[in-house]
Amino acid sequence: MALNLEDYFKTTFEDKLLVKMPEREDDHLTPATRLLEKRREMQEVEQALAAQKEEFQMKMESLQQRREELERKEYSLKEHLLKFDHFLKENDAKRTRAMKKATEEKDLKRVKESEITKLRGESDTFVAAREKVKGRLDRLVVYQKYLEKVIENAEEFHEIREILSRHDTLTSTHQDLMERDHQNQERIEAEKSKLAKYTEDKNNEILGYNNQLSGLQTRFDKAQSSAAHWESKWTHIKNTAASKTLELGKIKMATHNLYLLVMNRQRGGVRETVDETSEQLDKIQVFIQDLNKITDEIKRSDVTATSMAATSSH
Repeated sequence: MALNLEDYFKTTFEDKLLVKMPEREDDHLTPATRLLEKRREMQEVEQALAAQKEEFQMKMESLQQRREELERKEYSLKEHLLKFDHFLKENDAKRTRAMKKATEEKDLKRVKESEITKLRGESDTFVAAREKVKGRLDRLVVYQKYLEKVIENAEEFHEIREILSRHDTLTSTHQDLMERDHQNQERIEAEKSKLAKYTEDKNNEILGYNNQLSGLQTRFDKAQSSAAHWESKWTHIKNTAASKTLELGKIKMATHNLYLLVMNRQRGGVRETVDETSEQLDKIQVFIQDLNKITDEIKRSDVTATSMAATSSH
C-alpha cells in the first residue's frame, strides 16, 4: 500500500512545529543560545520523527502483514469460489442429468404403463378366449364321446382322426360343390340377365320396326291416295291438253288466215312469209295499229271538213 510521506509528515508534525515555535519575548537571547535552542528543538524533532518513522515502519509492516494476510485470504477465497463454482457446475450437471433421467424414467414409465394396459387388455382377451374355448371344449366333449361310440360300432374307422379326416374331406368337397354351385348360379343369373337384356333389346327393335312399318304403311296409303289423285289429275290434264291442243290448232289456223289477209292487204314492199304464230301475231298487231292510225286520221279529217262546212254556211 503506497503512502505519500510528505503529506504524512506534514500532517503529523505540523501542529507540533507550530506550537514549539519561539515566541517574540525570547528575542533577547543570544544567537548561540538560539542556535542551541534550535539544535535542541531539531533533536527533539528528529527524535519525534524517528519515533514516528519507527511507528510508521511498524504500521507499514503491520499493513504489509495484513495485506499479505488479505492476499492469502483472497487467494483462499478464490480457491473456495472456484471450488464452489465447480461444485455448482457439477451440481447443475447432476441436476440436469437427474432431470433428464427423471424425464426418461417418466417416459419409460408412461411406455411401460401403456404396455401394461395393453398387456392387461390382451390378457383379458386371452382369458375371455380361453373361457370361450373352454366352454366350446365342454360342449364338444359330447361329440368326442359320440365319435368314440361310432368307432366302437363302425368297422370302417378305427380312430377318431380318421373320422375327422373323412369329415374334413367331405366338408372340403361340400365347400367346393357349394362354390361351384354358387359360380353356376352366378353364371345362370348372368345368362338370365343377358337373355332378359337381349329380349328387351329385340322387343325394342321389333317395336321400332313395327313403328317404322306403321309409318311406312301410312306413307304407302298416302302415296296410293296421292297417286290416285295425280292419276286423276293426269287424266284431266291429258283431256284438257287434247282440248287445248285442238283450241291451239284452231287459234293457229285463225292466226294464219288473218295473217294471210293482212299480207294480202299490204301494198307494195317485200312480203315476208313467217311460220311462227308469235311473229304472225306481231305482224297482225302492227297492221292493226297502222289501220287504227289511218282510221283516226280519217275521223279527224271528217270532223275538220264538217266544221269548215258549218262555218261557210253561216
